[in-house]
Amino acid sequence: MLTLDLFSKEGQKVGDIQLNENIFGVEINADAMHQVVVAQLANKRQGTQSAKTRAEVRGGGIKPWRQKGTGRARQGSIRAPQWIHGGIVFAPKPRDYRMSVPKTMRRVAFKSALSAKVAENEMIVIDSLEFDSPKTKAMLEVLKAFDAKKTLIVVEKSDENIYKSARNIPGVQVSPVNNLNVYDILKYEKFIVTKDAVSKIEEVYI
Repeated sequence: MLTLDLFSKEGQKVGDIQLNENIFGVEINADAMHQVVVAQLANKRQGTQSAKTRAEVRGGGIKPWRQKGTGRARQGSIRAPQWIHGGIVFAPKPRDYRMSVPKTMRRVAFKSALSAKVAENEMIVIDSLEFDSPKTKAMLEVLKAFDAKKTLIVVEKSDENIYKSARNIPGVQVSPVNNLNVYDILKYEKFIVTKDAVSKIEEVYI
């Protein structure tokens, strides 16, 4: 079992926490993480881009001037790509960017991302994180206690007070365990997670 320090939200050490090595101490598979992140970002794309080719732009049906004898370069249509208001060469069209990744690879990548955070001492476990009402100032004090700037805060389940306390702070995101993903884990420098969230992760991914 891996052992990490357990902190209060004020930044004081209050004990230790045992982490499951099968989740937080696995061999880091960079290839799996890369593939999953690429797929995740591709799946976020709308794919609604569209432009017109020379065949689709209105007009340009008549040859603008005769082929020979004018002294000018020969032209066949005023909608050819070299003309202003002409069509686009290889115009982008709506398409689906979706990529599928095997479930086992997603699990390997998720465990690798968590293990990487532990290995690099970027994972901070706190005993609890609760606010009576949304208070950005209170959240800033929590982040300051751990010298955390670009931070992902993971809680067991959605909490409106925690979410609203953090949403106006640049570079900080709050995520419940069921929304946790490889890209977000790797994107942020610090990974602050509550003790209950750790238990939930171990329960789901064991």
